[in-house]
Amino acid sequence: MQVSNKRSLGNWLSLLSQTEIPVLKSTGEQLTALLEDEESMSARKVARIVLGDPLMTVKLLHYLQLHRPSHQYTEIIQVEQALLMLGLKKFYDRIPFQPVVEHLLEPHPWALIELGPVLERAARAADYAIEWAVRLNDLRFHEVYVAALLHDVAEILLWCFAPKDMLLIREHQIEDRTLRSQTVQEKVLGFPISELQRLLAKEWSLPKLLTTLMDDSLQRQTRVRNVTLAVNLARHSANGWDDPALPDDFHHIAALLHLPVDQVKDLVHATPVYQSRFDSYE
Repeated sequence: MQVSNKRSLGNWLSLLSQTEIPVLKSTGEQLTALLEDEESMSARKVARIVLGDPLMTVKLLHYLQLHRPSHQYTEIIQVEQALLMLGLKKFYDRIPFQPVVEHLLEPHPWALIELGPVLERAARAADYAIEWAVRLNDLRFHEVYVAALLHDVAEILLWCFAPKDMLLIREHQIEDRTLRSQTVQEKVLGFPISELQRLLAKEWSLPKLLTTLMDDSLQRQTRVRNVTLAVNLARHSANGWDDPALPDDFHHIAALLHLPVDQVKDLVHATPVYQSRFDSYE
């Protein structure tokens, strides 16, 4: 297996925690267009655009945590609530829609193509998570939605800033579908991306509840298990519905939801993507 010239985990943590988080070009365009239509402007409409981009979502939550008033003891995860607390004017004035992901990856067009399915996977994981949260009578379903959406944000960032390494990882996984993701990541990068994710969340001072929901080691908690299973299902099904990991996924989801496995299969195939499920619960 070919190995790239590795930065250490500490180097990547320092670089990504000090670099302005990029956003998708379409996110900036949609937010700018909404700003020009003041009559229809609302926190809910802005939130829908923000939630269409995991990077813009984490950028907003990171900013809010950094500028949280000393008297505010409650951490905010729900994006619309965050926008109401910050104010739309401050959001537009203080959180730049730069740098742009597509501009960063102009020298690496194949990486941009590969990034698309990663973003789709994050959206699908969030849709699964909120669907199951509602079935489990979780009244704070917005929180598991955001946790699933941001679960792999470190991977998205590495596609932006280490496209050659990520392409190398992808090539090895295509060559051998039995390879575990963590094994390939450690070989190419020198560390598992999940560890970078954990450290970045801490460095960004993301809400404690959010980091808990994204912590796969806390599987005894139903809400954490919901997020983890949603992320796993989105990841494995992205390889095709014949992926060998899917039978185990269906079994674990059936246990979570207290449903027969066949019903779970029907359920996951029927779950819509791209926030249509989120919108229906607002």
